[in-house]
Amino acid sequence: MDHNYTALFTPYTLAGKHLKNRIVHASMTTRMGDKGKVTDRQLRYYANRALGGAAMIVTEPLSMARHQHIPYKIIAYNDDEINGLKRWAEAVESHDCRLLGQIQDPGRGRHEAGRNPEAVGASALPDDLSGTVPRPLTVDEIHRMNDDFAQSAARLKRCGFSGVEISAGHGHLFHQFLSPWSNARNDAYGGDIAGRTRLITEMIAGIRAACGRDFIIGIKLPGNDGVPGGIGPVEAAAIATHITRSKAVDYVTFAQGSHARSLEMHVPDDHEPRAAYMPLFRSLRNAVNGLPLMALGRITDPAEADALLVSGDAELVALGRALVADPAWPDKAAQGRAHDIRYCVSCNNCWYVGAAFHQPLSCDNNPRVAQAHETNYWPEKAIAKKRVVIIGAGVAGMEAAWTAAARGHDVTVIGSSPEIGGKARLRALLPGGEALSSVYDYQHTAAQRAGVKFELGTVTTAENILARRPDTVILATGADMVAPRWLPADAHELVKDVRTAMQDVLHIRQKQPGAAVIYDMDQSEGTYASAEYLRQIFERVVIVTPRDAIAEETSMVTHQGINRRLSAQGIEVMTLCEPRWSDTFESGTLEISQVYTGKKTVINNVVFFAYATPRAPRIALLAPLRAAGIDVRLIGDCMTPRNVMAATSEGHAAGHAV
Repeated sequence: MDHNYTALFTPYTLAGKHLKNRIVHASMTTRMGDKGKVTDRQLRYYANRALGGAAMIVTEPLSMARHQHIPYKIIAYNDDEINGLKRWAEAVESHDCRLLGQIQDPGRGRHEAGRNPEAVGASALPDDLSGTVPRPLTVDEIHRMNDDFAQSAARLKRCGFSGVEISAGHGHLFHQFLSPWSNARNDAYGGDIAGRTRLITEMIAGIRAACGRDFIIGIKLPGNDGVPGGIGPVEAAAIATHITRSKAVDYVTFAQGSHARSLEMHVPDDHEPRAAYMPLFRSLRNAVNGLPLMALGRITDPAEADALLVSGDAELVALGRALVADPAWPDKAAQGRAHDIRYCVSCNNCWYVGAAFHQPLSCDNNPRVAQAHETNYWPEKAIAKKRVVIIGAGVAGMEAAWTAAARGHDVTVIGSSPEIGGKARLRALLPGGEALSSVYDYQHTAAQRAGVKFELGTVTTAENILARRPDTVILATGADMVAPRWLPADAHELVKDVRTAMQDVLHIRQKQPGAAVIYDMDQSEGTYASAEYLRQIFERVVIVTPRDAIAEETSMVTHQGINRRLSAQGIEVMTLCEPRWSDTFESGTLEISQVYTGKKTVINNVVFFAYATPRAPRIALLAPLRAAGIDVRLIGDCMTPRNVMAATSEGHAAGHAV
């Protein structure tokens, strides 16, 4: 039974501003702005989360200083977009939700290919991730930048914003000034803690002078940046104590990681525990001079959030990815409907689409991000009822099924497996995949509510489908990994794809002798989760790939986590290599050949060998159904093999289109 979450829904006051509960939407870059201007899509995103019950929202970083020229960041350093800023404030504040603009600058920080020749920073020291060397800011430039921040904050206040948040973590510019690793200045803005914090303390004083005490100023500080010589918990406590001594800010939160190998720390995934950084927050609580503390870091469930408040560990709870996945998270929790939440699966694909592809914010478990009627969404009825048959009970087919049935159609799902979820069900059983089950769990609950009929454990034919006289057939039959060309046809029964092969070892609980080998051309996260699972079973695990690196189909933060875990677990990676098939394999010997030199390596005592390769769509049913004049739609992997985000998005669209 759902709880009432009393602490979570107790009102609070910051800088004289009323908060109806303790839930804050943490800053998330939406990339929905256009040439510095607020767009309708962006307004919908924020309004939907305000409508869903959040008490306060922190925007994505704004262009708050004259040197900041990033097209998707909204201009706030002059009056060019003042009408857009007013519309933004109205869209959020009209729902009794406070809106805070975020002040941030990446400085030398960069988490994409190439270097930034326009970067500025504390010192001419290279970014740990990209190698970008910034131009050090002069004292006059620091003063001018801080004046810009103060005047921009005052402009936000005039437009109806309730405050600002200073983002001084994640390895961005202000973090770079705070850290002895990136700040080697010998002027007033370097050296000891007083010097390294001076930029921020002067910024806070300037904003407070320009905006008054009835304006919220929050600050996000480094808690542990994971960089040797940088800011660990001890240094973080000293910095926090110094900055908050004047009590000129209204709340404090702590960010983890930096633009380094520790970038992954700022968005903990399903390999990390829930509320991953609360032990660190507890250790830093006494360092903030009694100011309100905002908890942050993989808080996904109302019970978790409420418990943090009940224990006194925090006064506020910040949710980022969780409110991307379900903007009505607060309302559903308040109404005793936590079971109805579309939960964040902590996959970080929302981070990936923006950072790698410069696309607007999207979600694996929410195909309606920033659309109309996103909050507490349930489809309207269709004009005419149709018979819809969906082949495939994976996440694409399930999303199409519940959406179409909710619109009033007669929907039947036929699945070859006795269970729903498709390949996502296997992934949920592997390390770092447990949360993925919430995708198909939600879909199943919604499908039952909408009246979907299921025929599982059934392999169907075109004739059987046609006998049902469907108006529309949706193929969500998935895709199969393609056997590598070096594997002879008569060995296909001996060596299988990793998804099939893993089904044979999931029951094993005791350590097994011998080596497990995965040939990797897939480069996706599930392949390495399989390797981690195999490492729990076999004494040796080897990944062999003809590419020059692994995990190239994953986001940078996921890539970092994969490399860290494989290294820690002793999983061997052989790059630029391919197996060379021979008759010796049946005796447990596998030959590996370097792709350029042909140099051979032998792996002995191989007891598990599987391949992870690109996938070919399963579309055998397509031609006969279309030849019979049936309206057939392809979604998910059987259209083009991709990921969960594409599957839920296309399934949702197909359910609406019929």
